[in-house]
Amino acid sequence: MTITISESVVKNAIKNLIMGHNYRIEIVNLINEEFLRYTIYFLKKIVEAKLKNSDINIDWYKKEFINDTLPSADIAVNSGLNKKTISNMYNSTKKEIILEAANEHYDVLYQSINGLVKSNNLNLNLELIFRDGRVNLNINETLLVINTLSVKRSTLRGGFWSTAGKQIEKRLMIVLCEIYEMKKENYKIMVATNHEKKSPFAREIDFCLSSNKKDYKCEVKLMGKGNPESVDAVIARGTDIFIADKLSITNKKQLNSLKIDWIELQGRNYGYKKFPTILEKLKIPFTDFNGDVSQKIEEIFSSDIFNSLD
Repeated sequence: MTITISESVVKNAIKNLIMGHNYRIEIVNLINEEFLRYTIYFLKKIVEAKLKNSDINIDWYKKEFINDTLPSADIAVNSGLNKKTISNMYNSTKKEIILEAANEHYDVLYQSINGLVKSNNLNLNLELIFRDGRVNLNINETLLVINTLSVKRSTLRGGFWSTAGKQIEKRLMIVLCEIYEMKKENYKIMVATNHEKKSPFAREIDFCLSSNKKDYKCEVKLMGKGNPESVDAVIARGTDIFIADKLSITNKKQLNSLKIDWIELQGRNYGYKKFPTILEKLKIPFTDFNGDVSQKIEEIFSSDIFNSLD
């Protein structure tokens, strides 16, 4: 499944960030919608699978949901794993490896469920009805379904937040620069190649501000408060300017001690207004802005520079 985020969601998220509001509800709503859509789809497949195997005395769930006719990602999730976890465990995402790992994990999971049910003397029946089909799931089968849906939600959550970052972060920087009407030669998206960096560890730089032929590396992290690992990674990349939606007190002290300029967007103080202070320090020309920022953002959304980004 390829996760995409609509232009309207990207724009709403950017506007909320600039205005100091919490942008996260936009992404949470998408996760909820996609998860509920998937839940209905999966429960329909459960009904169809159990009806199809109603007269066969075998593990119908394993037969129908962990087999090599399905996409690798589905096999993994149906067994209670995801492709990233399998990749970390086996250093491979080949389908035969995923199938092997899925079967092994499913067997262990099924035994765990059996043990849990027996030791707690649990009993539960879940009835599912779809059109003319009606099936009953015992507690073991119900827990398998719940576990699969839980793993799917976790997978969707990771995918949506990762995609949100990729689609929002660079455009957010464009909006910041355009609010203060910076010249195009004073900001750019730059990819640092191995040749340019003369290092095998070179990686993409999110954004650069430029002044007198000198580039200042910017990084945007929509990471939430209390995530020191993300700040550590930024420091390791030699970042000059760090922009986040939220920063903890520890984050700010850490950045200050290393003389890395930072902006925290979320809050009542309109964090974007700190941007001119950084531009002045770096001697980058800009035009001061004191107008209606909401209207200004809408104008930028219609500009060629904003819409030229993939």
